[in-house]
Amino acid sequence: MDVLDTWERRLNVAGHAIPYFVLVLTTVVYLVVGTDPGPTRAVNVGIAAVTALWMLWWYTLHPGWRSRTGLMTLFFVGVLVSYALLGLRDPLFGFFSFAGYIYAIDVLPGRWKLVGVSATGVLAATSLYGGFPPAELGPILVYLIIVVFIVIIACTFTTVGHVTSEQSRRRKEMVAEMAAMMRENAGLHAQLLIQAHEAGVLDERQRLAREIHDTLAQGFAGIITQLQADENPPRHVETALRLARENLAEARRSVHALRPPALVDANLPDALAEVTAGWTDQTGVAASISTTGAARPLHPEVEVTLLRAAQEALSNVAKHARATRVGLTLSYMEDVVTLDVRDDGAGFDPEVRTDGFGLVGMRQRVSRLAGALIVESEPGGGTAVSASVPAIPAEVAP
Repeated sequence: MDVLDTWERRLNVAGHAIPYFVLVLTTVVYLVVGTDPGPTRAVNVGIAAVTALWMLWWYTLHPGWRSRTGLMTLFFVGVLVSYALLGLRDPLFGFFSFAGYIYAIDVLPGRWKLVGVSATGVLAATSLYGGFPPAELGPILVYLIIVVFIVIIACTFTTVGHVTSEQSRRRKEMVAEMAAMMRENAGLHAQLLIQAHEAGVLDERQRLAREIHDTLAQGFAGIITQLQADENPPRHVETALRLARENLAEARRSVHALRPPALVDANLPDALAEVTAGWTDQTGVAASISTTGAARPLHPEVEVTLLRAAQEALSNVAKHARATRVGLTLSYMEDVVTLDVRDDGAGFDPEVRTDGFGLVGMRQRVSRLAGALIVESEPGGGTAVSASVPAIPAEVAP
């Protein structure tokens, strides 16, 4: 389809250029081989120049007017009048009939295309004949045969072209409808995956909640109680107390299946900016983040997946890449949202299997939403990680 579309665009450009080309060519030929006196030649060239300006103003410089039937009818009548004047004044200008055919097909609606093409054919036959025939049976019959022949040929090609154009338009509409259905099905598939995941997680969450509450949460609570018994604890005890409180909060958050802390009071771009800034403070590596497209709230599962992907990618950079610069790009598109993480580090061979779970876990998270994870890297060439997931809106209920 891409090749056909390319050829269609090329033919469209050629169709817009042909009227000018034919007008200039016939005018040049007329000036070279014509035998008219100077004043007549000047008038004919003037009519040709006015015709070119007419086409330039009404058609080429104002493409928005082409959808206005009234204006285009006036434009086409002007082209026919110019063609009649030129063709009847000198048969050489009969070749300008190509412009009449092209404009009739392009600007006239429905069956009026055939009317315009027929009128152009009559003028072409008259011009090629050298004007209207004398009032004699023989010349009149010859003239009528030429007219009928040219009109039939022109109308036949116009009808075939119109049918072909309509078929092409309908094929494009079908392709667009199929693409829209595929996007809709992909979004529905992703939504169903989220619903199935959340339904399956519910029972497991309840079981884990009981286990965490009875073990980790109570254990952390007991540790905090013991650490708080000392009124003036040493520094390392204060650190242990802070870590215990943080992990107790994280355990309770896991019990209630809350969002990651960065997403509690912030949207996804701000959360990614916070994570990136924190990572830079920890590692000393310069990192920047940019957002393209119109940011909008997405389903929590989508935002969590992209945030975790960013955290895992940054973690891998810190562990393995020895990078000096990292760039994150969050791209909001109509049906997809994409996170790209690029670094200028040591890179690696993606084909070589490793024991690490980072990329595997990232890929599993993304695949669960019917998304895709692409990793591009080579030794010494840095690494690019791209995670794309359906842009499921926040209002979609689980």
